[in-house]
Amino acid sequence: MADKITEEQTQHISGLAKLELKQAELPEFTQQLNDLLKMLDTLEKVDTTGVEPTYTVTDQINVTRKDIAEDWGERDALLKNAPDTSDGLIKVPAIIDESEDE
Repeated sequence: MADKITEEQTQHISGLAKLELKQAELPEFTQQLNDLLKMLDTLEKVDTTGVEPTYTVTDQINVTRKDIAEDWGERDALLKNAPDTSDGLIKVPAIIDESEDE
């Protein structure tokens, strides 16, 4: 499938995934990525001629309802327990900081 992944490529991939790997962790993760590629090579050799694609493994069907906001009369109690609020909403810290993107 592909040539062997290097530690430099593993470092690059970890950066794209916003993961910080220590130098000592690089060999282990590099080996794991190469093992995944070997597994994909093995799967490519499987003859799937005549096999129907599987879209779901269960016969369950999603049951949906209309997305309608309902007033349960508990908003003030909820907001009272929140650590930080603004304009009737709960404030939470940002989990994705795009300012670090290059």
